[in-house]
Amino acid sequence: MAKNKGETKIGRDAKTGKFIPVEEAKRRKNTTVVETIRKDKKSR
Repeated sequence: MAKNKGETKIGRDAKTGKFIPVEEAKRRKNTTVVETIRKDKKSR
């Protein structure tokens, strides 16, 4: 998981847009991205 409680990392296939595990996204760097989603206290 992410280091900070307000952040979540997810993997996404760049071609299809489907979510995949972060470990798999790190393995397939050419066709995937690892995104960080931040949760602000202000946006709640």
